[in-house]
Amino acid sequence: MEKRFEKNINIAITGPESTGKTTLTRILAEHFKGGEISEYARDYIFNLNRAYTISDLVHIAKYQIDSYKNLFPGESGIVFFDTWLIITKIWFQEVYSSCPDWVVSAIDTYKMEFYLVCAPDIEWHEDPVRENGGEKRLKLFDLYIEEIQKLNVPYKIIYGEGQQRSENAIRAVEDYMQ
Repeated sequence: MEKRFEKNINIAITGPESTGKTTLTRILAEHFKGGEISEYARDYIFNLNRAYTISDLVHIAKYQIDSYKNLFPGESGIVFFDTWLIITKIWFQEVYSSCPDWVVSAIDTYKMEFYLVCAPDIEWHEDPVRENGGEKRLKLFDLYIEEIQKLNVPYKIIYGEGQQRSENAIRAVEDYMQ
């Protein structure tokens, strides 16, 4: 896509653990010559060498907001976010039973124009950072959809494995852009 848009278009790739968000973010940024905001939480938690705390989630949320404020849209003006504050909000709620008001406000202030929600239809792979396989993964998927619907922002659920999943994501962005 060689079109340059008059304003940045922010697209979040979200979904439960182990659903291909990082892979899709890279593929989409390359395909559309857009900017890419990498997931911060995974590397941050992996490098803690201790259990995470609520202050770590606060740090992650602030980092996500700063990334939004300092984004580089790439040639096309599209920015792809590998996760976004909706996941962090739900993480606060699920682990600590509450979410700071400023996170909720930031979701309204720093908007996404479109969401791709990765369905949990591919195999979950355990690793030292992942903690939500099985039924929890399905519950989180439903919670992400509910949050996006509350925002009244367009979204598309992405299904399929491998190349098919990538093609479905590319097609969903193309359809949204028309």
